[in-house]
Amino acid sequence: MKNYFWNMFANIKNGQLAKRAFVHQKRKRLCEAFLKILWTEGFILGYKISRDDPDSIKIFLKYVSGKPAINTIKLISKPGRRIHYSIKQIWKIDSNEVFIIFSTSKGLKTIKDCKKLNIGGEAFILIN
Repeated sequence: MKNYFWNMFANIKNGQLAKRAFVHQKRKRLCEAFLKILWTEGFILGYKISRDDPDSIKIFLKYVSGKPAINTIKLISKPGRRIHYSIKQIWKIDSNEVFIIFSTSKGLKTIKDCKKLNIGGEAFILIN
């Protein structure tokens, strides 16, 4: 189910290492929700749905002074090992130093949103 999600992480990571302006990704709702978070937090320049192929998304990568805006993407929860955090565990994490995206019952949320809404969830990704 989440193969597209893991592939998108690899595409973004490899695209930034190769200094590409954009990468293409298969269009899925989960991927779009993740891209929306990255865009609002300033990690990518944006994304758009391809005119030629409506099942494809074009992701515009962001660079700051020639260096990628996303230094590292670490997958916390993997298909073979799911890692869930309760709200008590989330409050122990310093949200100023770490940017984590959680899958919650209310959709994909950042660590700051989880603290505001007082909900826990499955930790997907850690971005530095």
